[in-house]
Amino acid sequence: MPKHPMLMPRTFALLQVVSLALFVGACATVVPPAPAPAPLPANREPPPPNVNLSGFPLPYRQGYADGCASATGGERKDATRFAGDGNYRMGWMDGSALCKKH
Repeated sequence: MPKHPMLMPRTFALLQVVSLALFVGACATVVPPAPAPAPLPANREPPPPNVNLSGFPLPYRQGYADGCASATGGERKDATRFAGDGNYRMGWMDGSALCKKH
């Protein structure tokens, strides 16, 4: 007869808990990151930002919206417009910098 009769049930219960934890952990799935959203089309008005951009040209406002979205999620940038349109590029950089601060 064992010296500690309660040791066997406790050990068995502990093994059950550990086995259950390993089983549940093995069933977990890894969700891949969502792809970066597409940049705004050149002719579409962006959603209203958290700052007043009235008086700024449409490409700047679109760049600001894409840069701000990039600061809070996956990068959203129209590389062709960023390289060739100074207003879009400046808006993107401003949006990215200002939205990182919030």
